[in-house]
Amino acid sequence: MTTPEQRRRSIADLVTQHDGLSVEELASELAVSPSTIRRDLSDLAERGIVERTHGGAVPVTNVGVEQPFNQRVIHNLDRKQPIGERAVKEIQEGQVVYFDAGTTTMQAAKKVPDDLSNVFVTNSPLLLSRLANEEETVKLTGGQYRYETKALIGPAAENYIRHSNFDLAFLGVNGISEDGELSTPNESEAELKRLVMARTSRVVVVTVIEKFGEQTFRQFGSIDDIDLLITDARVPEPFRDLFDETELAEDVFE
Repeated sequence: MTTPEQRRRSIADLVTQHDGLSVEELASELAVSPSTIRRDLSDLAERGIVERTHGGAVPVTNVGVEQPFNQRVIHNLDRKQPIGERAVKEIQEGQVVYFDAGTTTMQAAKKVPDDLSNVFVTNSPLLLSRLANEEETVKLTGGQYRYETKALIGPAAENYIRHSNFDLAFLGVNGISEDGELSTPNESEAELKRLVMARTSRVVVVTVIEKFGEQTFRQFGSIDDIDLLITDARVPEPFRDLFDETELAEDVFE
């Protein structure tokens, strides 16, 4: 049976996919009453996940503005969870592992096995409780807190990364262009990702397929800089030539 929160996630996904829907369309799609949809839309609008309109809702996606964190957490959650499950299979006992701030890396952090002994480093205070157990050592980079992504950024975080070495890093991405450019909207977060890639033996990007074809403000690297990309569907045709045997794209739903 679908819970109210699962239904609201479905509403947020449908509104985003269709660039807006009416109450009646959502009620028909989800087989619930219009009054239920109206209550759900009011809740989602208060949380900044959708924007109410007369008779329905539209996505909160203004050009040049990042989507609210709460919206990104639930958007495509059912696609991000299997990505996280696959990602943690890359972790080996005793490694120093970096987790980037982000909603897909969060799903990977939730799936870390309890029987491993590792050092985990992250710039996300939200991931502390996800990663910590009796066997693990968890370290925060420090730095300035960025509310939009719940990430630690800036000179202190960058200095921490410059003086660290990682066996494995999980990075998120906001856009992958057809020439293989990886990008993110914020320049401070881009710089931190760039530094992490330079200090890591194996770089794994975790992302949903909809990020292919997107290009956001700041480039932080390219497909050539990573070792594995884990996504939720087959890589679109225009992008397949970007990947060779050393830059593997893996679809968790294949």
